[in-house]
Amino acid sequence: MTIENKASPSVADAILTRRSVRAFRPDPVPRALVEKMLDLARYAPNGSNIQPWHVYVVAGATRDRVCQAILAADRDNPDGFEEEYHYYPRDWFEPLLGRRRALGKALYGLANVPKGDIEATKRQQARNYVFFDAPIGLFFSIDKRNQYGGWMDMGGFLQTAMLAARGLGLHTCPQQSFSKYHRIIRDHVPIPEDHVLVCGMAVGYADEDAAVNRLMPEKAPVEEFTAFLWD
Repeated sequence: MTIENKASPSVADAILTRRSVRAFRPDPVPRALVEKMLDLARYAPNGSNIQPWHVYVVAGATRDRVCQAILAADRDNPDGFEEEYHYYPRDWFEPLLGRRRALGKALYGLANVPKGDIEATKRQQARNYVFFDAPIGLFFSIDKRNQYGGWMDMGGFLQTAMLAARGLGLHTCPQQSFSKYHRIIRDHVPIPEDHVLVCGMAVGYADEDAAVNRLMPEKAPVEEFTAFLWD
């Protein structure tokens, strides 16, 4: 079956079925599918058509080398590395803190990680660094000279890429956790020093039998975050 003839879900279906998959099947993903995913993503909205995103696709031996190097660093010297930027608030506040705790409890419960088990927690966190076994990994970077607008554009590009993946029968997991090991990733991926590694992304086919993939976080209703000033 050609990509062009592949049945695609509606936009609503793609939005509602997109989730952060944390267990993938080993089935190979054709390069043509990844190229189509990115070909669709490039139409993401962005201010003045600046298109600030840069993408690096790793697969096969390159993917494996990157993963093994990060796993070794995470095992032997995790305190020797720092993120390039802070993703979360420095001082947590509600309702963000409560939502984060609820997600963590649900995720680690499905992953069968007992509360307080530090070693099991580290093993689950390290799953990030093998892209949760997805055969394809993507890294995204942006020039450091960009301001908030460029980062907004990057977010739109990432979301468009993930929805495009759903339309092609793929699943994804965006992973900011890779930021901590940007120095190691740069040993294998030609990310310029004047760029920020924004995140990684696992791409592949979901293992629907994996318990961890049953995670469906509750979303706040529209009335909780919207003010309608409707005359």
